Amino acid sequence: MIDVLSDIFETIRLRGALYFRTDYSAPWAVTVPVLSSAARFHLVIQGRCHIELASGNSADLGPGDLILIPRGLAHVLADRPGRMPAPMEQVIEESGYDGRGTFVVGKGDAAAATQMVCGHLGFAEGADHPLLRALPEVIVMTPADRARNPLLDETLRLVVRRVFTDGLGKSAAITRLSEVFFIESIRASVEQSPELARIIGAMTDTHVGRALELIHQDPGRAWTVDSLAQEVGMSRSRFAERFSELVGEGPMGYLADWRLQQALSLLARPRVSVQEVAAKVGYQSSAAFTRAFAQKFGAPPSEFRTAD
Repeated sequence: MIDVLSDIFETIRLRGALYFRTDYSAPWAVTVPVLSSAARFHLVIQGRCHIELASGNSADLGPGDLILIPRGLAHVLADRPGRMPAPMEQVIEESGYDGRGTFVVGKGDAAAATQMVCGHLGFAEGADHPLLRALPEVIVMTPADRARNPLLDETLRLVVRRVFTDGLGKSAAITRLSEVFFIESIRASVEQSPELARIIGAMTDTHVGRALELIHQDPGRAWTVDSLAQEVGMSRSRFAERFSELVGEGPMGYLADWRLQQALSLLARPRVSVQEVAAKVGYQSSAAFTRAFAQKFGAPPSEFRTAD
């Protein structure tokens, strides 16, 4: 049986994209710009860091603290609240950082500087799912939180170890480990987000979870509310109500959106035609598929493939 959570992340093409080390000496403050279709994170290795988002969400981080910004929102990093931040691009240019080694800001005592491992994980352009929409603005995890989630802690330690060492395969190893790290971060942060807990609960629910498995296993099948309800052993009305309650949208709406996400993923394969994609995800005609795709993503599939 298909693993729904794994299928989601495979389809939206979760990929580790960038990691770098920082060494900030006070006073310092930088504005990290928004990055669409991505999740950012910062792990404090030494010193302290204050982080604030435009919404007013803020956190003070110490050694071992991890903050994840799942939707790539802009934020300010500083040694303390109230600093006037400079744009990240300006700070990078002035420092002469070329993307290799440690990003150093300031000339203070290295032993007293704030050292972090920072990075982001990217998704496919247009990636969308109730799970992604349910993620909170920020997820903060302390060393104690990580200790309660050994797999997350071990994966993060491996990521950091690889960031701080060189050698063949470093980039590939970090990319693979970071994907595990992000998935485990979401699993471990359910307690911080009722919306996220609801979606994860849908995947483990006896009936709704089974319906999600069926949809993900064969999204091109001509599913109806009646056929899904029959497959999972519920009445039509109770199934539709339960599905909407846990997933946040009805089964047919979920199916339609998931088909388009599958189409987006298939279009990344150069040898698959638009007609083949339409058929694979359950559309009876290429014209109907093109209309639905353009309405969702703002461009027809042919243009989207060119842009990708």
